[in-house]
Amino acid sequence: MLTSEMSLLALYGLFVALTLVLQSSGVMAQLGMGYMLSSRDEHRTAEGIAARLERAERNSVTALALIAPPVLILAMRDNFSAQSLLCMQVFVAARIVYLPTYAFGITVVRTLAWLAGFAATVLLYFLAL
Repeated sequence: MLTSEMSLLALYGLFVALTLVLQSSGVMAQLGMGYMLSSRDEHRTAEGIAARLERAERNSVTALALIAPPVLILAMRDNFSAQSLLCMQVFVAARIVYLPTYAFGITVVRTLAWLAGFAATVLLYFLAL
């Protein structure tokens, strides 16, 4: 297991990049390479797993934007602790569970994973204050 909040933040950033690749691949499979290479003036909508991956990707970017500030604040203050590490470990694990459960429509587990990740994020903000 990674033992540094900054390493976990970087790992989650890579996970978000992977999510973007999966989402783009799913949309391309449904809407075609021509549409993906176009200016997309004509709006088309993905369906099924590809659409859920689009929503999961947007949510993952939002989660990254929310988790980065408290981690960076704690790093600037050199104030990491066992609690901040546990929060980051819970956050990353929850977000890893979140993606496939969202993609495959497993709603209860997805919601619990989202809640765990969000709670870990909020706790990190309190630790950063």
